[in-house]
Amino acid sequence: MKIVNPSFGVSATGGEKRATAPVDWLRDPIALITNAKPNAHQLLDGIRTKLGAVRPIDNIAFFGKDSASQPAPAALYDEVVAKGYKAALLALAD
Repeated sequence: MKIVNPSFGVSATGGEKRATAPVDWLRDPIALITNAKPNAHQLLDGIRTKLGAVRPIDNIAFFGKDSASQPAPAALYDEVVAKGYKAALLALAD
């Protein structure tokens, strides 16, 4: 399976600028965000399981949007930030 970022090279528009710090992938909280397509949650669950071999997974949580055909609502991103997640992995799977 080849995993690609379909929006690579497209700059984000608007939004608040925030200072970022390096992510500690072995300790920091990670948000797993599904796009609501079939098998996306299963893909992310597999990634979470694999991460469990090298780090605790109690601070890795699932989030999702309601429809694959619509962008994620700003409230979803606000929730991820408000809960202190330092990184997010997004699944685009069929």
